[in-house]
Amino acid sequence: MHAQQPAAEQPLGPVAEQIRERVEQWRAAHADADAARTPGEAVAMFYEQNRFAPAWTPDTFDQLLAALRGVADDGLDPQDYGLAELQRRRAVLADAQAAPAQRAQSDLLATDACLAALLHLYRGKVDPATLDTHWNFDPRQLDQTQGLKAVREALAQGSLDALFARARPQHPYYGQLRTALAKLREVAAQGGWPAIADGPTLKPGSHDPRVPVLRQRLQLVGHAVGDGADDLYDPALEAALKQFQREQYLAADGHLGKATLAALNVPVASRIEQLRANLERARWLLHQLQGKFVVVDIAGYQVIYYKDGKPVWRSRVQVGKPYRSTPVFKSKITYLTLNPTWTVPPTILKNDILPKLRKDRGYLAANRLRVLDGQGRELSPSSVDWANPRGIVLRQDAGPGNSLGRLVIRFPNDYAVYMHDTPHQELFANQQRTYSSGCIRVERPRELAELLLDDPVQWNRADIDRAIDTLKTQTVMLRKPVPLLLAYWTVDLREDGRVGFRPDVYRRDPPLLAALARPRVSPWLPAAAAAP
Repeated sequence: MHAQQPAAEQPLGPVAEQIRERVEQWRAAHADADAARTPGEAVAMFYEQNRFAPAWTPDTFDQLLAALRGVADDGLDPQDYGLAELQRRRAVLADAQAAPAQRAQSDLLATDACLAALLHLYRGKVDPATLDTHWNFDPRQLDQTQGLKAVREALAQGSLDALFARARPQHPYYGQLRTALAKLREVAAQGGWPAIADGPTLKPGSHDPRVPVLRQRLQLVGHAVGDGADDLYDPALEAALKQFQREQYLAADGHLGKATLAALNVPVASRIEQLRANLERARWLLHQLQGKFVVVDIAGYQVIYYKDGKPVWRSRVQVGKPYRSTPVFKSKITYLTLNPTWTVPPTILKNDILPKLRKDRGYLAANRLRVLDGQGRELSPSSVDWANPRGIVLRQDAGPGNSLGRLVIRFPNDYAVYMHDTPHQELFANQQRTYSSGCIRVERPRELAELLLDDPVQWNRADIDRAIDTLKTQTVMLRKPVPLLLAYWTVDLREDGRVGFRPDVYRRDPPLLAALARPRVSPWLPAAAAAP
């Protein structure tokens, strides 16, 4: 008997042959590139794993068009995925007489659009490291094999909409941002909100022709303004304006002054762009918010402690001045310093202290600053040439009045940034708090220390207070490091479900929006169609 020969594989159909040819051309063109990092690699793999079979039917193609239109609700641009081109090619898929090359091209473009949109929903369109050299967050993990399998299954089951829904961050914050974007786009479609004319500060109880416009402006974004119909600035409108002021990080005094007027007159299109920027940040970061961790919300001037992924404690903070901005990065809190000394950083010595010291030699003693040489030996201030000091360090003694307060929270980083107590408690009363040289001043650091140490036997609040009262400098290690995220959000989702807009104090939104606006061109477009 002769051994049975394995059955020969069926030859490829004409459309599959065209797809194979295009994939092989693409492979040859990218032979010297790092394929895993090349746009188009996932599409090539998708067809190679399925013997180059065309993937799309008229029904699933229509599902894709609907899904691509839907990414506008995420602040993404459907045209980045060739929506208009795909709509033009819709008829090709339904035409059995269409040339195989045309059908193959439509199939490839549909797959490319689908995979690119899913990836952008999953972890963002823009690479944050291109905008920020400090960026060290891990992108959301992606198993490409499993991802391609999920696409094939969704196409087989006709459930592409569910696949797109799963690709989005599964976090309430993301859903709230999408809802806020939809609401503002409704306002924009109706003509936006009215501009309020300039004029003297409007105070409660006064009559002013701008009052009806103010009432309309606040009502358009859901504030309860009461039933007033005339030009009287009444208590209901005052309460609505105070709520608006709180949401914009303005002094909530109920007065329509210059700062509040400027915030009210920001065009709705600008607020829509602000939401789009923060939806992209959400795609970068929300997957990090798991378990026990601390977030420094830089533009929101707050620090939040999370347990089981939920906020259980928060406090106000002061962050870096715009020209000494607090960087965005991740680290782990590893230890605390009680009663810290403060070694003056070179930048602060040069820019802040030396000019004061040259005017008043008593500045050192008044601020309990010692002069040390490079080996840590104390020097007499009179032995230093303060016009051109070299090889010296200033160190402030521990205790009341120390610039770091009585407690420092430490975490490894390359920027000499840490969280600390501060003698400048009065500054926490201000709505916008960019006062430091980059570090984070915490309003109630002892409460945070107790949570971080998580040791009610040895380090409860009374133990922490007693140790600080000794005035001795002491290092206390955490039993287990706690993850720390320093993040920057210019939108505030408040506990009542409303959205507040924060000042973009470090001007980080414009470059992000510019990067979002850069058009994506499919690597599977024919060369003539891809040319600008």
